[in-house]
Amino acid sequence: MFTGIVTDIGTVTELEQQGDLRARIKTAYDTAGIDIGASIASDGVCLTVIALGDDWYDVQISAETVSKTNLDTWAVGKRVNLERALKVGDELGGHIVSGHVDGVADVVAVEDEGDSTRVTLSAPKELARFIAPKGSVALNGTSLTVNDVNDCEFGINFIPHTKEVTTWGDVGVGDRVNLEIDTLARYVARLSEMS
Repeated sequence: MFTGIVTDIGTVTELEQQGDLRARIKTAYDTAGIDIGASIASDGVCLTVIALGDDWYDVQISAETVSKTNLDTWAVGKRVNLERALKVGDELGGHIVSGHVDGVADVVAVEDEGDSTRVTLSAPKELARFIAPKGSVALNGTSLTVNDVNDCEFGINFIPHTKEVTTWGDVGVGDRVNLEIDTLARYVARLSEMS
């Protein structure tokens, strides 16, 4: 489990298709404190560490994961949001995030509003029903509050701090973004379907 609070920006330094996709991610994390088999959310996708170096870790990504996320757009040099798994006793500053991406949203508009940046995204129709104003979503692993919803489109505001400590300062129209809907919204919808 994760909180959606990004704690490092990593860089993809190697990609190799070996049946599954293997990626090497350079990180500022102290890799001596990372175990083989640990989970690290990389752009919101829970990935398992399979090898470690002084300032990098490797992950193996299945074809299923690639097909359900934006990891097919990864290239050497890409910056990615990173978060280590939640430990008992850690502060829960965002919301509960599983790292199991539900789908991909598309950035349809980006405009500055004062010091903040307003980003409008379009979600797949089957996921849009779970997105509510003032509710939570995880986008590329970042816990965010939804400002407004209009059919399949929803808006998020990014303050300067968030743009500095995540990859959201690089966002552009046409970007594909990993979307994880709020677990609570999923269960509420399921319960209402069964009533």
